[in-house]
Amino acid sequence: MPDSTRGGALPPRAIGLMLFLCLVWGLNLVAIKLGNQGIPPVLQAGLRSLIAAVLLFGWCRWRRIGFGDWQRNGTLLPGIVAGVLFAVEFIAVYVGVGLTTASRGVVFLYGAPFFVAIGAHWLIPDDRLTRAKAIGLLVAFSGLVLAFLEGLWAPGGEQALLGDLLCVIGGALWGATTVLVKASALRRARPMLVLFYQLAVSAPLLLLASPLLGEPFRISPEPLAIGALIYQAAGIAGASYALWFWLVSQYSASRLAAFSVLTPIFGVLAGAVLLGEPLGQLFGVAVALVVFGLWLVNRPAR
Repeated sequence: MPDSTRGGALPPRAIGLMLFLCLVWGLNLVAIKLGNQGIPPVLQAGLRSLIAAVLLFGWCRWRRIGFGDWQRNGTLLPGIVAGVLFAVEFIAVYVGVGLTTASRGVVFLYGAPFFVAIGAHWLIPDDRLTRAKAIGLLVAFSGLVLAFLEGLWAPGGEQALLGDLLCVIGGALWGATTVLVKASALRRARPMLVLFYQLAVSAPLLLLASPLLGEPFRISPEPLAIGALIYQAAGIAGASYALWFWLVSQYSASRLAAFSVLTPIFGVLAGAVLLGEPLGQLFGVAVALVVFGLWLVNRPAR
């Protein structure tokens, strides 16, 4: 097994790519808010998967990039499972955020690294949860909780508890998908195939779930809403997810997932700059805790 797939510290290139992804995903939170103004949430997620699947397939055909022998390489079944997890995750998250506050929702959603670390510990022999990694994850997540502490104090509405639970479920499904990719035949599959499985399977499931959840089929012609949808489809569900699954196939799943706690930090900054949302007074301390926790997780083993 190549060293890049072992549970050692991430190289600078992988760290740089993960920081870039966290920034892109943080901006996605703003795009979802803008898109929701013109497109119902689950419908928006379904359209995003559909558009991204078409774009990915077209790009692969144009570049003459094949998906490999997907019919006989053992990836079909785990690929379908990953697509179902992907769809249910987004249903849980989009519905959950609508029932609770954004601050509460993002804290519970980004418990995903804990699910990845636990799942990888039991299912991936080379990615065990060491004491240093456990402490690092705890410190980093403590910083995340601190960053959103003021939001946690705010009232979340009558259905906030249900919304919190749905966001926890969304984070667990996100973590389960990551572990599935790492622990199954998908680990050896081409990243484009792994992504295509999730997009192609989730698109019809999400589009079917939208009317079942009572959403109207409404797409606003406003340029802002359409632009937000295109950003999510091409930039997030297309390019960024392909890069993410390539990283998962090469490096430690739990160490990569630990960086995901930075995404809501970038999201809060993007919200402050682009939407004028206020920052908490403890934000600087929270960032320091997150950075220190990630350093503990990625410190080279002695």
